[in-house]
Amino acid sequence: MIKNATFLKSYTDPSSIPSENIPEFVFVGKSNVGKSSLINCLVNQKKLARTSSEPGLTRLINYFEINGGSFYFVDLPGYGFARVSKDEKKKWTKMIEGYFELSKNIAAVFVLIDIRRSPSEDDLIMVNYLFTKNIPFFIIATKADKLSKNQIAAQRAEIANALKIGIDNVIVSSSEKGKGKKEILDKIAQIIEN
Repeated sequence: MIKNATFLKSYTDPSSIPSENIPEFVFVGKSNVGKSSLINCLVNQKKLARTSSEPGLTRLINYFEINGGSFYFVDLPGYGFARVSKDEKKKWTKMIEGYFELSKNIAAVFVLIDIRRSPSEDDLIMVNYLFTKNIPFFIIATKADKLSKNQIAAQRAEIANALKIGIDNVIVSSSEKGKGKKEILDKIAQIIEN
């Protein structure tokens, strides 16, 4: 489904993001939840999106052009914990809010949550915001390779319960093992075809 993917550009100012009518699939989540790793997994490239074990590497709005401009992946700065100043965090928050206010092409948002953790206050705020704005979204429970099958089932149920969504709306994923990849790509394909 994804034939090619290239890094397009990074933006600090949401008012300068692309305005042409191209669907955008957005990746959001806490710092170090695995947004860049998931993007790399989906496009079959190891280094398209920069990854790090240090939280807070993504500090800009990063656009990736998929299939020669059929659609974009948009990697937003992580929210929550990262070893940066309060001013820097405020800048990221403004960038994320500005993006959601100004982008007219959001096809769907993938909210990433580490399956080993309960959704944070920031995750709840993000999901409520997407509900309020009527923006389609999916929950991706990342890093599933770190848990047993029983633990995955329990955590998936806990995440769904905490976010007040159906368990089927939580896609279990592991960028390491490629788990959840087909499901996510199928969602993207369905949205593009409609």
